[in-house]
Amino acid sequence: MELDRKLADGLAAMQLALPAGAQHKLLVYIDLLAKWNRTYNLTAVRDPGEMVSRHLLDSLAVLPYMHGKSLADLGSGAGLPGIPLAIARPDVAVTLVESNGKKARFLREAVRSLPLSNVTVDQARVQDAIGTFDTITARAFASLPNMLAWAGHLLAPNGRWLALKGRVDPAELGAVPRGFRVVVHELRVPGTDGGRCVVELARA
Repeated sequence: MELDRKLADGLAAMQLALPAGAQHKLLVYIDLLAKWNRTYNLTAVRDPGEMVSRHLLDSLAVLPYMHGKSLADLGSGAGLPGIPLAIARPDVAVTLVESNGKKARFLREAVRSLPLSNVTVDQARVQDAIGTFDTITARAFASLPNMLAWAGHLLAPNGRWLALKGRVDPAELGAVPRGFRVVVHELRVPGTDGGRCVVELARA
C-alpha cells in the first residue's frame, strides 16, 4: 500500500482530522527519518510503511488527550511523538527534550527542513530541562515514578502527563506518588500488533 493511502486510511480509522497539508508534512518527516536512520540508527523500524503505523499513527493516537497550548516531549529520540503532534497541532508550542547529540542534530534538521515554526529542540537531560508545560509526553522513556521524579517540575499546575506504553504493569501504576490522578486509555492503532495505551497523569 502506498504510504499516503496507508496514512489516510489509518487516520480515517482513528477518526482523526488534521489541518491542510499535515499529511504531506508527516510523510516528508518519515522520508527524512528513513534517510537519516541509515547512518544514525535513530529507530529500529526500517521500513517506511511500518513507520507510518508504528511511529506516525501511534504518536497521533494521543491527540485527543492533549491539553493546553504548550507541550514537552521528553526523551524525544527521533521526535516521537513530539513531531507528529506538532504537525497535527501547529497552534501548540512544542519542545523536544533530547540529550543525545546525534538525535538532537536530527531533530534540529527536521525542524528546519519541514519546517516547524512551533517546535524548539532542547538538547538536555530531562532533569535539567526548564519551563512548565500544559502537556508532557513520553514514549518508552522510563517508569512512571521515575518520570515524575526526574521531570515532575515541568508539569504545569493543571497539566496532563501522557505516557505511551504497551501493557501497563499494575505495580508500576501502584507506585505513582500520592497526589496524582491516573487514568489508563486503551489505544487502537491500525497496523500495529499488541496492546497500546496512554497513561494520563494529572495532579489530584
